[in-house]
Amino acid sequence: MASCPLFLLAPQPPPPLVAARHCRSPLAGSAHPLTSCRAPRLRRRQSCRCSSSPSSSSSSSSGPRERSPRPRQRKQRTEQRPGSGSAVDPVGFLVKTGVSDRAFAQFLRDRHKALKDRRWELYSRFIDLKEGSSGYELLGMHRHRQHRVDFMDWAPGARYCSLIGDFNQWSATENCAREGHLGHDDFGYWFVILEDKLREGQEPDEYFFQEYNYVDDYDKGDNGVDAKDLIRRMNEEYWEPGEVTSRKSRWETVAKLYEQMFGPNGPQTEEELGEIPDAETRYKNWKATQKDESSSSSPSYDIIDTGQEFDIFNVVTDRASFEKFQAKATPLAYWVEMRKGRKAWIEKYVPAISHKDKYRIYFNTPDGALERVPAWATYVLPDAEGMQSYAVHWEPPPEEIYKWRFGRPKVKGSLRIYECHVGISGSEQKISSFQEFTSNVLPHIKNAGYNAVQIIGVLEHKDYSSVGYKVTNYFAVSSRFGTPDDFKKLVDEAHGLGLLVLIDIVHSYASADEMVGLSLFDGSNDCYFHSGKRGHHKYWGTRMFKYDDVDVLHFLLSNLSWWVTEYKIDGFQFHSLSSMLYTHNGFSTFTGAIEEYCNQYVDKDALIYLILANEMLHELHPDIITIAEDV
Repeated sequence: MASCPLFLLAPQPPPPLVAARHCRSPLAGSAHPLTSCRAPRLRRRQSCRCSSSPSSSSSSSSGPRERSPRPRQRKQRTEQRPGSGSAVDPVGFLVKTGVSDRAFAQFLRDRHKALKDRRWELYSRFIDLKEGSSGYELLGMHRHRQHRVDFMDWAPGARYCSLIGDFNQWSATENCAREGHLGHDDFGYWFVILEDKLREGQEPDEYFFQEYNYVDDYDKGDNGVDAKDLIRRMNEEYWEPGEVTSRKSRWETVAKLYEQMFGPNGPQTEEELGEIPDAETRYKNWKATQKDESSSSSPSYDIIDTGQEFDIFNVVTDRASFEKFQAKATPLAYWVEMRKGRKAWIEKYVPAISHKDKYRIYFNTPDGALERVPAWATYVLPDAEGMQSYAVHWEPPPEEIYKWRFGRPKVKGSLRIYECHVGISGSEQKISSFQEFTSNVLPHIKNAGYNAVQIIGVLEHKDYSSVGYKVTNYFAVSSRFGTPDDFKKLVDEAHGLGLLVLIDIVHSYASADEMVGLSLFDGSNDCYFHSGKRGHHKYWGTRMFKYDDVDVLHFLLSNLSWWVTEYKIDGFQFHSLSSMLYTHNGFSTFTGAIEEYCNQYVDKDALIYLILANEMLHELHPDIITIAEDV
């Protein structure tokens, strides 16, 4: 009986992950075993038979005659023939794919129901997959326009949170989260604000909402626009005369409308009201009193009657007045004009945390004080000599930020993937860097006829002997090879050579290191991982993610979107899926029986995460490449 990867049977529109079953040495630096993988032609498999349908046996003439099926049943069976129709539902999906095993069919039904429940649970916190995978926009360290730095991290088991580092002489009390919901919400997210310090002799900003341009148009905005002058210009240039009015009461508009309809001495009772004219007559009477001002930019309310049924979502108005209204500039431009530039910010304030400052996060937990590297840190030094590991604040000045030159290349035909490791890519007995790989190895890969390069060990890891598979910091590039800008240059140069860049993503397990990794991050054993035996890999000593937790899904989905958005990665190979698909971590004897794919050892939550991750990637990034590695 032929076996089929379970995630290929998910009744969802996005293309499925391509399962690549192979065994290889983790230090391989030569041609990839997946050279025959045609990833650009990934399509959703319409039919994937995991079991052979029972053959129909002919009935004997001497036996009792079987009653023919009813016409209604015959018609229904004909419509649900495999390969026909496009409707996706649990029962019809099983018929189309030829699944006849009862246990496996029930497993798929239960998983489909669990997938819907998990979507509902995820969408109850986030609007859609886009918001659920954009946590990096809020969490971590971010520069705010109002001369401050915002930090946010998730630690539901902590009772106190603060930031310590070079910027505050490693004080655990100077920069802490506020009490109450301003510093800690019900889901366990901590919020810390680092205010920029005012320089000596400088006066505070006159307006609380004063904003500064740090990167975008950082050399503009220093024109000294005053808020009062800004409001006056908005009233003169943007708003029409009489369009902005002050209301003393919420009934003022209703009273004016009543006065327009019935006059200042209008009827007060139904008897005095009399017969009310129809809507068309009242509209014509009102239209006759209006002045036709062609110079006004306000839209005309003269409805054009096309004789069709009235539709509130498709009202036809005067086209000329509509175009005038659309041509008006939004008032946001006026407020942006009030922003001051980077020069004014540097002159008035001292940054709360400077570029390349070291920092950690401090927690007070029921078991005592803890110092951890933030989970969303983008640059980490995990093996600093003579001291504990720490995160590095990466905020280079705008003139030093790497400028992208090339876009994603168009690859024709099948993928020819070259798998490699940056650290062992050189001929010298040392750890090679991103810069050496860019200048020496990328041209060799291009000349060898490959059109894609798959790099392993890119994510930050403390244990170098793991070749990058025991990840400690999921949003940081490995500091052994260089800085984030060095990796951006590597990806950009690869795109310039016509090479796609894939990275190994290890979401099947994580490093068990507590000082720099996610294990016991907030002092509790079940923050990111399962507690008990299920939270530990059976043989590798790593931690297993808690895929049924919404915040863990938020972390993992955001991590995938981060690498595509920040570093323009073209695809992922999901490493060692057997470790996450089964509670025995893949260390079991497989006979090929269908029951091995639907028994109690299958991790249904991990399967649902793979479905959501693949759907999110192909929905937000249609050209993304996703490969599943089953070792």
